[in-house]
Amino acid sequence: MGKVWQLQEAKNRLSEVVAEARTSGPQLITRRGAEAAVVLSIEEYRRLVQPKQGLAEFLRSSPLAQVELELDRSQELSREVEL
Repeated sequence: MGKVWQLQEAKNRLSEVVAEARTSGPQLITRRGAEAAVVLSIEEYRRLVQPKQGLAEFLRSSPLAQVELELDRSQELSREVEL
């Protein structure tokens, strides 16, 4: 995490806060000593909000997607278990 800014200071130096977010990472803004907001670069924001790839899409894009699997079930009888 980048620098921590008090809200009033962040308001007065907004262009510096934005520049720091672009070069040093997220900038935390506090209000009355409590964490209130974070300023992110647009690149970081887009990375965070881009849709995540679902499991089905992941499996379809896998290099192993075209591999044939043999999924034959065993015909043996089940074993007895004492309960």
